[in-house]
Amino acid sequence: MERMHFIIKLALFAIYCFLFSCSMWAQKQKVDTTHIYSIPEIIVSNPYQTKELRSATPTQTFSRNELQRMQALQLSDAVKHFAGVTVKDYGGIGGLKTVSLRSLGAEHTAIGYDGIAVSNSQTGQIDIGRFSLENVDQLSLSNGQNDYLFQSARFFASAGLLNIQTLAPQFKDKEKLHATGMIKAGSWGLINPALWLNMKLSKKWSIGINGEWMSADGHYPYTLYYSDENGLSSKEKRNNTEIKSGRVEAGLYGQLTDKEELRIKAYYYESSRGLPNATTYYYDYASQHLWDKNVFVQARYKKEFSPKWVFETSGKWNWNYQRYLDPDYKNTEQKQDSRYYQQEYYVSAIALYRVLPNLSFSGTTDGSIQTLDINSNNFAKPLRYSWLTAVAGKYVNHWLTLSASGLFTFVNEHTKNGSSGKNHRRVTPFASASFKPFGSEEFRVRLFYKEIFRLPTFNDLYYGQIGNTALHPEKVYQYNIGITYSKSINRLLPYFSLTADAYYNRVNDKIIATPTKNLFIWSMVNLGKVDIKGIDVTGNVQLQPCEKLRINLSGNYTYQRALDVTDKEGKTYKHQIAYTPRVSGSGQIAIETPWINFSYSMLYAGKRYCLGQNISENRLPSYTDLSLSAYRDFNIRKLRLTANVEVLNLLNKNYEIVKNFPMPGRSVRGTLKISY
Repeated sequence: MERMHFIIKLALFAIYCFLFSCSMWAQKQKVDTTHIYSIPEIIVSNPYQTKELRSATPTQTFSRNELQRMQALQLSDAVKHFAGVTVKDYGGIGGLKTVSLRSLGAEHTAIGYDGIAVSNSQTGQIDIGRFSLENVDQLSLSNGQNDYLFQSARFFASAGLLNIQTLAPQFKDKEKLHATGMIKAGSWGLINPALWLNMKLSKKWSIGINGEWMSADGHYPYTLYYSDENGLSSKEKRNNTEIKSGRVEAGLYGQLTDKEELRIKAYYYESSRGLPNATTYYYDYASQHLWDKNVFVQARYKKEFSPKWVFETSGKWNWNYQRYLDPDYKNTEQKQDSRYYQQEYYVSAIALYRVLPNLSFSGTTDGSIQTLDINSNNFAKPLRYSWLTAVAGKYVNHWLTLSASGLFTFVNEHTKNGSSGKNHRRVTPFASASFKPFGSEEFRVRLFYKEIFRLPTFNDLYYGQIGNTALHPEKVYQYNIGITYSKSINRLLPYFSLTADAYYNRVNDKIIATPTKNLFIWSMVNLGKVDIKGIDVTGNVQLQPCEKLRINLSGNYTYQRALDVTDKEGKTYKHQIAYTPRVSGSGQIAIETPWINFSYSMLYAGKRYCLGQNISENRLPSYTDLSLSAYRDFNIRKLRLTANVEVLNLLNKNYEIVKNFPMPGRSVRGTLKISY
């Protein structure tokens, strides 16, 4: 097996070298330098988000300026403002945060970081709390699949995509150095310093280095109710909630020609956090601890050979370490000390061919090797080989956009100990359309259909007495129809936009845990079926009463009816699935003046249930989270200063997103940033 592992690694490396050498060879061919080349599929951002409104699939985007106006410390805080999103938050700064789109589960959500997917083969869920919001240039969310053809096959292989685009060095004429320092401090012992350094090495090359440190004790107070909110209660403080984390990134940016670029990034993240217990009566002791380390190096090379051909190749090596310690675990060793090691090798190649100015096709193929090992002699030690290939096409004109793709998935799995999971071969389709029925109005109708699946994770297949190697993939069928409208009305109301989408998702062979011998021994089985129907509405209004005053109003509303339809005789049949509110939404008001800027935001989630059975004992009440901030920019010679003061959770409510894990009440945070 080790020999086979080495051979496949060598084959992937050889393919990557071959693709890269092909691109280098093509550069040496004669190019008509007098011809003006256009860059296909380019992304142009603007304050009015016309790209999102013209997309055939629901796409939401936050620019850097919009992110700065939010009262958000971590990436997960900003993601909560997207429509149709459920962020499972275990409370506090150190709590784990996972994101689910339209109730499909976090395993169906792909996370992209600078165009390359982030993976976790162990659980299939990415903790988005580990990503720095201060380093994000643009944050976008796509349901189904976005219209962008020039992307890796992994992004075709998911039910939705959260894409994180980080800041890249930018210089004006004769500038060679940019430096920015930031310090953020707040309630519950929060200290968060950060530093960015960008240097221009030559006309073609620049580097960017940034890092941050964050620590907090997280000992926030909360009210423990012994019956309901009107009954007996006591004031408590959360324990074992401390966190210390650090992140360092370094990027090399090469703009070799106006049609050729190279990006190389190295990333390191480390955290140490306590894991608080659920809040239970008369017992608040917790001792579990979690350590995380993540290192990856990724590279991406892009070359436009002609107006018709564009090529890109990328590669990534990723290493994850996680240690979980429970010093009070009741076993022969009187503790549980589990250490998990993940490793991945990944290569990708993409080619785009523009047949006509408005007709394009792309082909993309990805190969990866994923491994998982733990400090246990009898663990399966799985090894997964994946090969994904996608073929896509797109036609676009001023009133019509059509796109379609087919994804071919090949997966082989092996283990060193015991039986392995099944191998998989599958083809999954996607199709979307957007059309503009009225020539004089920016009103569009859009629809899409997508069929996709997600493989069982290594935990699903091999975790202790729970894993089941006979599991089938979860299958998802997505349907969406919606409208988009935008208009510039007059000088007072320069921009107005509205989107509304109705959707239906069907999940078959959902992987769920069921008890076997007793409540302590469970098994993973393909029993679940879920019907999900919903509506997402987003709106944005910009007002400009005078030249120096701008008001921005934005918001979204989601209605979801996500029902368990597994067993007609079961107690949860046609009950709302756990932790999915029927109604949720968010809103924001931003006021920009020459003197000071204000921002007010609101998050709302209706009642939910912590278990599949919708009874009063499992009900979680609705909550509203209101926050306010004031900020201003100063220029002192060559220095630019930004000061920001925020008050979070104005109503001081210890609401719960996950049952018995109360969120912090009212807190204050201040930020000072200096740029040179």
